[in-house]
Amino acid sequence: MRQLAPASDIRPIHLKKPASTPGAMRFPRLLPVLLASALPAAVAVAYPADQAQIPMMPPSPPTKQPAEDKDSSPASSSSSSVPLADILGTNRALTSFSSFARMHASTSSLLADRSARVVVLAPLNSAIEALPRKPWEDPRDYDALGEQAYDGAGGESRADANLRRFVEAHIVRAGPWREGEKAPTVAGRQIWYADQKSGKRVILPDGIEVEKVASTVANGEVFYVDSLVPRGDTRLTVFPFRQWTLKGVLNYK
Repeated sequence: MRQLAPASDIRPIHLKKPASTPGAMRFPRLLPVLLASALPAAVAVAYPADQAQIPMMPPSPPTKQPAEDKDSSPASSSSSSVPLADILGTNRALTSFSSFARMHASTSSLLADRSARVVVLAPLNSAIEALPRKPWEDPRDYDALGEQAYDGAGGESRADANLRRFVEAHIVRAGPWREGEKAPTVAGRQIWYADQKSGKRVILPDGIEVEKVASTVANGEVFYVDSLVPRGDTRLTVFPFRQWTLKGVLNYK
C-alpha cells in the first residue's frame, strides 16, 4: 500500500497570473471604437441602401379612373378612315342588321367602300326581334306558294332576295343628307327626314323616329332607328268600300 507524504512536505502550488499583452491592455479602450466602426456595417446588412436612404412617405391616394363611357363603340366616334362596315360590325345593338348586310356582296361592298356616300338607317336588334315574321319572309310568297314558299333551292333563293331588299331599304344614297332633302334608298324609295321642335328626328313619310345619329365616318353615317323602313316593292292591297292602302306609305281613296 502506497504511503502518503507527510503534510509538512506538501508545498502550496502558486498559479502564475498570465502576463497581459499590450493588445489586451488596450482592448477595453478600443471597444467603443470597434463598436462604432461595426455599427454602420450592421445597419447596411439589416437595411439595404435602397431602403435605408428612402424616407418613409404616407401612401398616395389611389388614382381616380375616368368614368367609363357607356357608348364607347366605334359607331359613336368620328373617323375619316373607318368605313361604315366596320362600325356596324362592332356595335352590339346592331348585330342583326350588320349580319344581314354582310350576307350580300352588293350591300357589303357598298358599306366597305370608303369613296361611297350613304346613310344607314340601322334598325336596333329589338326592332328586328319585334317583327311578326322573319325579315326574309314575304306574305305574298305565302299567298302564292303556301307554307312551302321557302323550301328547296327556289325557296332559299326567294328568301335571299327578300333579305337583300330588306337591307337595301335601310341604306340611303346621300351624303351629307340634309333636312327635308329627298334621297333614294338602294331599294328605290324616296325618303327624307325632319327635325322636330321636341328634338326628335323623324324619317318621312313613314314617321320612323331616329334614336341616335352617330358621327360621320369615311363613307357616311348611321342613324339608329327603332322601327323598320318599308321596302321599295310595297304591295298594293284592296280593302272593302273601295278603300286602297299602299302599305307602309300612305292611305287614300
